[in-house]
Amino acid sequence: MRSISGWTVVALAGVAFGPASAQVDLGPPQPVRVVPAQLQPRPPGYTQVYPAQPYAPQPLTGFAAYKVRLAALARQAGVREATIQAYVPSVNLSTRAMQLDRSQPTGNVNSPYISPFAPYRARHVTASLINRGQARYYAHWTTLRQVEARYGVDPAVAMAIYGHETSYGQVTGNFDLLEALASLAYEGRRRAFFEAEFVAALKLIDGGIARSRLRGSYAGATGYPQFMPSVALRLRADGDGDGYANIWTNEADALASIGNYLRDAGWKRGLPWGVAVRTPSGLNRAAIRSTLNTPRCPAVFRRHSRWLTMREWRALGVAPYGRTLPEAEMATLIEPDGPSATAYLLTSNYRTILDYNCSNFYALSVGLLADAIARR
Repeated sequence: MRSISGWTVVALAGVAFGPASAQVDLGPPQPVRVVPAQLQPRPPGYTQVYPAQPYAPQPLTGFAAYKVRLAALARQAGVREATIQAYVPSVNLSTRAMQLDRSQPTGNVNSPYISPFAPYRARHVTASLINRGQARYYAHWTTLRQVEARYGVDPAVAMAIYGHETSYGQVTGNFDLLEALASLAYEGRRRAFFEAEFVAALKLIDGGIARSRLRGSYAGATGYPQFMPSVALRLRADGDGDGYANIWTNEADALASIGNYLRDAGWKRGLPWGVAVRTPSGLNRAAIRSTLNTPRCPAVFRRHSRWLTMREWRALGVAPYGRTLPEAEMATLIEPDGPSATAYLLTSNYRTILDYNCSNFYALSVGLLADAIARR
């Protein structure tokens, strides 16, 4: 038996097996049968070895491919490569964040129905929020006065936003920010916005904020003031003078950061957010309807009247219940519960609260909670 080019050759010659002899007659030549090697019996323990095939990597698809884009965006924005490599590949898709985002009511902006403010107010201007806000208001009075001096912002409004956003730090959210932001960006409804916030969150890590601290709402808001990462990068402030702006566990820093935010949004020092008023039965609402067409939150601003001075409102029979505004101050009217209920004259400072959260019910409840906290 011999091997020829991978084949086993078995010579079947006519060999006479008998007594040993000095010479053996082999007879005429016999045919040679060639048997393929793969058909031969294998010895015990034999393992077939196949030739190695060249490896062809499979293209990335879905969320895995999208993370490559997120890494590229972060790189373009100057995020350190070490941060990108440490955090982007391991980000998981948060289906829960996407479900919550899809479940948010969008409302019908063309519907004539407008829900009343009173039920919302009952849920967000509660005795608990007022009492706990007052306790913190006096406990942090020194810090709040410094916030007012530095930023010009009403300290009670800063406290009310803190209370409205997180119930004074009790409810800050437990979503991993990188996962929530990456998932909402991947979902695509507001891709550019959430991509930018994802990159900003990586920049916070670059700046020394621990990944474990970056937790918050499903939409990416974080810390006591519920800042988006880009806002935290730009506007968080040191409120206690220790040289570090910690909006996650430090109330003084959180309140200073809220003050800094409102000043940046255009807060006017010494001006109330608004005042409660009664409207006369004969008020011509068509004559005071606003004709402004705002690109941002049009449904919110559609509920506001034309801007008139306090003197002009008085001439129309609109009268404050308690404190008032300077006669030359411009204000707009909102009637959140309809013509027969309490209305409010709103100043430009009300619009800075809308900048925090563009909702009339949110801004009104913040203003009313602030007034209750300060016992106005």
